[in-house]
Amino acid sequence: MSPRWALRARVTASAHSRTGRSRALARFVFQRLYRRLAVRRNVHLGRDVHIGVGSILEAPHELVIEDDVYIGKYCTLEFDGRIGTGTLIANMVGLVGRHDHDHRAIGHTMRRVPWVGDPEYTGMGAGQKLIVGGDVWIGFGAIVLTGVTIGRGAVIAAGAVVTSDVQPYDIVAGVPARAVGRRFTDAEIVAHEAALDLRSDGGGGRPMR
Repeated sequence: MSPRWALRARVTASAHSRTGRSRALARFVFQRLYRRLAVRRNVHLGRDVHIGVGSILEAPHELVIEDDVYIGKYCTLEFDGRIGTGTLIANMVGLVGRHDHDHRAIGHTMRRVPWVGDPEYTGMGAGQKLIVGGDVWIGFGAIVLTGVTIGRGAVIAAGAVVTSDVQPYDIVAGVPARAVGRRFTDAEIVAHEAALDLRSDGGGGRPMR
């Protein structure tokens, strides 16, 4: 290669490198700025939590999101509870209250009925939580209601409506969601969790149960 072509190749490589770094920096800055809009009251984020465009996170009292959780675009997470490490939430997912508003309150329009986050709220759903274990996949457009525990490693199919507990490593689908299979065999679960244990020293830790 002639000196002129070698110089041109070095310049091109340098430009590509700068472009890559600039894009990475832009993504980082955007994520930081967007969090100010997306993450509202009573939410506690762990490390390396990704929040997609258009998503909203809020809790009446407290929502804890552990490390290395991915939240897709246009999701609504408005509940008290916890999301475990390494969980993947697809686009347009709703994790919401089962009884957020006391629709039985007499003398109030629905716009003005007591809300589960009100200090004196004693209606249906008071104290109700949603617990999502670690290493869970919640598919596109799924809805999960409070009062539910999703076990570690479970898979929620796209479009499912989850109204009852999901056992660890179960695959559920439908409306209301029902178990349709298992993610791993028992032997594969042992191997999977052993591998996660080996990796936990590198950060993120083992997914919560």
